[in-house]
Amino acid sequence: MATGGLRERKKARTRETILREAFRLFRERGYNATTVDQIAEAAEVSPATFFRYFPTKEDLVALDRFPPLMESLADQPPGPPVTVLRGAFRAAFASVPPEEIAAGHAREVFAATVPELVAVNLRKGSALLPEVHAILADKSGREVGDPRTRNAVGAVFGIVTLVWLQWAWDPDLDGPAEIDRALAHLESGL
Repeated sequence: MATGGLRERKKARTRETILREAFRLFRERGYNATTVDQIAEAAEVSPATFFRYFPTKEDLVALDRFPPLMESLADQPPGPPVTVLRGAFRAAFASVPPEEIAAGHAREVFAATVPELVAVNLRKGSALLPEVHAILADKSGREVGDPRTRNAVGAVFGIVTLVWLQWAWDPDLDGPAEIDRALAHLESGL
């Protein structure tokens, strides 16, 4: 949730309401059968307001907005790629209230189980990787194309994905804590 002024808090509430209602409708009607107009009506906003928050219906299910990893990554001190990424995940999870983490996780699990949404997120995720590589190269003093950076990114995101799915099967799992433990294991050299 936004911690700024009234305007920022209202925007955060509106965004969360749109997301909550969209996923309720997706569960009830299916992703493809749910229209933007139906989502806007359920969230009690106009379609124009919907599009100010989400340029497309696909943007509702984009996995690149939770947790706020890119901001946390940019704020990390220099270091080895796995250490920097672990710190970024820790900071990102710490910046989001637990109820938002749970809601975001539920949305992402849903997005990972609908074939059309998997394809959307593969496209969006692959577009994010060059930015992650560039930040990590800068923070580790390596070239952007260095295979050690590529391998670290692959290992970290592979681990995070597996823990995320494990959390989907076991809702009692403390996902953020388990991600941190798994990344600590990777960081120590396995």
